[in-house]
Amino acid sequence: MWRSFTTATWLGWQIESNWTDPFLFAVYSIVKPLASVMILVVMYAVITRADFASPLFAYIYLGNAFYMYVGAVMTGVSWAVIDDREHYRTLKYIYTAPIDYMAYLLGRGTARMLTGSISVFITIVCGVLFFGMPIRAEQINVPLFVTTLALGIVMLALMGLVLAGVTLLTAHHAGYIGDATAGALYLFSGAIFPLDVLPELLRPLGYLMPITYWLELLRRSLVGSVAQAFPTLSAWSNTELFAILLGLTILFGALSLGVFRWCDWRAREFGLIDRVTNY
Repeated sequence: MWRSFTTATWLGWQIESNWTDPFLFAVYSIVKPLASVMILVVMYAVITRADFASPLFAYIYLGNAFYMYVGAVMTGVSWAVIDDREHYRTLKYIYTAPIDYMAYLLGRGTARMLTGSISVFITIVCGVLFFGMPIRAEQINVPLFVTTLALGIVMLALMGLVLAGVTLLTAHHAGYIGDATAGALYLFSGAIFPLDVLPELLRPLGYLMPITYWLELLRRSLVGSVAQAFPTLSAWSNTELFAILLGLTILFGALSLGVFRWCDWRAREFGLIDRVTNY
């Protein structure tokens, strides 16, 4: 499993970064996250008259920055199925090779996570340099940040396995199922506004999502009390939030492994492994 994982990570990195020369890839890695975050910054500036000192800005900015991992990791895991089956047409050879396919998919997602980390880092640094984000090195809760980030990435990778399993059984015509799912979950995770803004019927969806607690803990680890200024989760301590995140990760992880194994079995039984479906 470890050899399958590391080899897939190396392969994924080659696919993600080797499509152009290093200089152009570096420019793309910098411009892409800045262009996306500037849309949010301009919208916020127009609505609040450039009140970047407000705690709300830190809440929105950090939530949007770390949410990049959601699309990157889940898409990285699930898109590997499409990439190998439809583009390179090597999925049947991967299945017959002596590797663990689940570990292979997680490795491909890890490669996308590494490229996504570049975008997240650049976004946060620009927020500190140009928009006065209240992040101070001496105030960062490093243990909380590292453990929360690692646990969240594992959680996102396991959720990506569900999408990969579904992709094995479905035809590919257009679009990325990982990006579509990440976009759908964007509103219910507290990424850019507290869950209290949602209608009461929709709030339980946010509370059931581990991403909600993951983003809250990441905010608290970097900006402390500023992130706790909003009423949704302010009554819960860091320990309580981490326990909830861990419990939901275990629950979602168990469900994800079960769903993926069933989809994988069904794809084998019905001969869907080497079926090319796009146009």
